Amino acid sequence: FYCRVLNTLNAAKIPFLVGGACMLEHITGIVRPTKDFDLHVRPQEIAGVFATLDGAGYQTEMTFSHWLGKVFQRNHYIDIIFSSGNGLCRVDDEWFEHALDGEIFGVSVRFCAPEEAIWSKAFILERERYDGADIAHLILAAAQQMDWCRLLLRFGEHWRVLLSHLVIFGFIYPGRVGQVP
Repeated sequence: FYCRVLNTLNAAKIPFLVGGACMLEHITGIVRPTKDFDLHVRPQEIAGVFATLDGAGYQTEMTFSHWLGKVFQRNHYIDIIFSSGNGLCRVDDEWFEHALDGEIFGVSVRFCAPEEAIWSKAFILERERYDGADIAHLILAAAQQMDWCRLLLRFGEHWRVLLSHLVIFGFIYPGRVGQVP
């Protein structure tokens, strides 16, 4: 299912980025079980994504009109993400300009860059979901290659959220705190 959807989007030349657990594995090497597969697209492309996937016989759903849709096949689904739940982290051209080339399931894809992954995950601060561990692992794995100024610009007036994750990183990996400028 995942391979067919990726190949369908590639054949239609619809730009997308792989995120979530698969992106985390690509950048950090950490493998973890996941219930779904995450793709990121620009908001203006969501209608084309759904039209293409509907035309290929998949069931699609606009789950939350401000940030998330889904494509289903039986018990499997893919999240089609075009913003964040709080609306602060919209997928824009910058996501694609800095994406990482790679491969998953034998299909050529592009992965979300660590900066965008950290930015979007940093605001997941809910009782039932907190992505702080993912952020710490991304910093550990990618700090030397990251564009820290660009990351800080992404947070803008919400820079204190980034600061909180950097302080926690220092407690999780005290011997690596020098990786953060």
